[in-house]
Amino acid sequence: MASVHESLYFNPMMTNGVVHANVFGIKDWVTPYKISVLSLLYEMTTSKIALQEKRRLNKLILPLQQGPDLQLGQFLKTVEDCCPQTAFAVKIRLNEMADGELKDMEFFFTTLPNPTFDSEAYKTSVVGLFIRHMLLAYNKLSFSQVYKLYKSLQHYYHVYDAKPVDGQMGVPTFVADDSDMDLTSTEVTIGDKMERELDSPLYASVELNQISRGPLSQKQAEYFLAKQAYLLKNDDNKALRPAKLQEELNNMLKFNPDFAEAHYLNYLNSMRVQDIYISTHSLLHYFDRLILSGSEGKSNGDEGYGRSLRYAALNLASLHCRFGHYQLADLALQEAIRIAQESNDHVCLQHCLSWLYTLEQMKGSDSSVLTEDSVKMAAHFCLPYLASLGIQSLVQQGAVQGKSAHELMDALKDTDILHWKHSLSELIEISLAQTISIWRMYGKSTMAQQQAQLLLNMSSLEPVNFGVTQNNTEAFAVALCHLAELHAEQGLYGGTTEIFKHLKEQFPPHTQHAKLWMLCDLKIQFEKHMNDGKYHLAQPLVPAIRAQNKTEGLYRKAQVLKSLSRTTEAYRILQKLQVHCEKTRCTETIIRVLLSTAELHWESSDFSTGLPLLLQALTLSRKHHLQALASRTLLHLAFTQLMLGVPEQALSVLHEALEPILAHGGIMDKGRALMLAARCQMALVATRHSLTVAIHTLDEAASYFSTLNCKERLRDVRYLQARLHSSLGQTAQRNRCAMLFHLLDRELQTPRAPTDMRL
Repeated sequence: MASVHESLYFNPMMTNGVVHANVFGIKDWVTPYKISVLSLLYEMTTSKIALQEKRRLNKLILPLQQGPDLQLGQFLKTVEDCCPQTAFAVKIRLNEMADGELKDMEFFFTTLPNPTFDSEAYKTSVVGLFIRHMLLAYNKLSFSQVYKLYKSLQHYYHVYDAKPVDGQMGVPTFVADDSDMDLTSTEVTIGDKMERELDSPLYASVELNQISRGPLSQKQAEYFLAKQAYLLKNDDNKALRPAKLQEELNNMLKFNPDFAEAHYLNYLNSMRVQDIYISTHSLLHYFDRLILSGSEGKSNGDEGYGRSLRYAALNLASLHCRFGHYQLADLALQEAIRIAQESNDHVCLQHCLSWLYTLEQMKGSDSSVLTEDSVKMAAHFCLPYLASLGIQSLVQQGAVQGKSAHELMDALKDTDILHWKHSLSELIEISLAQTISIWRMYGKSTMAQQQAQLLLNMSSLEPVNFGVTQNNTEAFAVALCHLAELHAEQGLYGGTTEIFKHLKEQFPPHTQHAKLWMLCDLKIQFEKHMNDGKYHLAQPLVPAIRAQNKTEGLYRKAQVLKSLSRTTEAYRILQKLQVHCEKTRCTETIIRVLLSTAELHWESSDFSTGLPLLLQALTLSRKHHLQALASRTLLHLAFTQLMLGVPEQALSVLHEALEPILAHGGIMDKGRALMLAARCQMALVATRHSLTVAIHTLDEAASYFSTLNCKERLRDVRYLQARLHSSLGQTAQRNRCAMLFHLLDRELQTPRAPTDMRL
């Protein structure tokens, strides 16, 4: 039964449309911190302050009034940053009351500015309303409650001033929480319950920007919830950490378990850490309280309850979608559709349809027909947000199905017009991030980099509050991860490190988008170790990658096993992965698996068996316009033809792939392509000119491998150069290359794989 009176502290709720009177008769109460704020307001209205300092103080007033109670040291430091003179005056006034007598505090309340239109604190202003609330709350206190307020003020000041209270040395004894000063009820039972409940210290030591442990006023609670919800959406890093926010919400719900908005913020906070139990629990509690509170506007009858019920089912479906519980999501979605159809709610039905095609996509089914219907209906009901999301979903499906780039970009151009027309900045960011991903998928690294820079330098249309300078959303994380991968492909690991440093600052590990850069960082580290031939360092990264993405983890495991010559195990994993990707229609991974399987056949010199796999990969990559993978497949085909004894055909195929690789490919692919070109030139008619050209080609390949510090590949290049110089009779150059080869071989201390047997 203790929760009955606790729910009346805030009084934001209604039952059957009737607002209950607060048990205190007011929405706020006097605390020592609020006396400090009143002192600041008194000094601002009675003292002469410079214009610039007064402007800074005016911007500070609202957060101080509606924010959580701060310690005196924190409060004075905040004021001192704006106006040192006013901070000193406030401190002197508080000192007079704390070191004086009770009548000094009483006299202060009688001298507060009168909220009239003639003063700055006129009665309808924020300052005037605050002063009126404080005067009303103070005048309702009994003498014993005034005395408790005075003792709390003494303690509040002396904790800051490090002076003993009541003649005791060391840590002073805490007085009872002054929230009980607001009691006007004469019932002993309720009063005793509150005395016991509020006996905990209110002014315990807290860090900056943390709320006190006592009950908050309605304004303080609303300000806290609005701030944290805004930060969770726009800048997760500036919001309280999940554990701390959970603690504050538990404290808030302790005093008012029927506060629906607090339950919803608890749901958002639980989603950050992927806690299925608490998130589901909080979401259900939010809609339960929403229905009981009658917060459905004027329609509080069956229509109001029905609206809450159908949106509750819809939100529950979206929750299960995010956790991958597709069967439960489908059941909740069908329930939302049924209730919405009974109520003839077309807007809710449109939201249900958008989640229906999203659910079908997550299952791996073709949902293009549903998506097209959703876009048409959203446009009919003038829902630009849902229409834009539907078009972007169609673009994603088109990219997977192999549509050309110009078709997809035309569709995105139409959505961008819609975004700018309705100022949908969040969707503008998502559209740009999707454009980056599409260009990367099609192998156009320059275009992807340009779009990433455009997104990162774009000014957001969202209002900037709470110190948020930009929207640290998923779109920004995606763009930065793409930039990191592009830098790593070109061997610019210093730039990659700086990008990840920024990502870790903007998206710490506890934030919801941190998994994006975590996976990206692991993949870059893995590729770097594999390029360096340090397989013992790459192998421990495989379980971490698999924890983030099962498909990528399996593919990386097969790569490590192949490099360690564990061919049978690698082949088994690749076959399992190919079957899975064919079901989920992941074309890119299918092509990579086919290339790796062909490389396994090379290990046993069975080049002809790998040829059909490479032709299948080339067909898929060209059908889906995947230029980067098509170029890589052509490299494998050229190498296979070289090994089969047709270097002329190999060089012809290689020339087709060289231009896109040198224009958009990674530095490792550039080095491998040039090295393969030199080997093809060596295999042709050995004229002096062709051998000289091959040497220059190997020099360029060596520069790429040196940038990556890929010593195994560099060793192969020096070996080939020594052979070429020997064929040309250039003894000095041959000896120099042989010496470089020997130094690298001694440094690596690993047996050199046959150069003729690997790409």
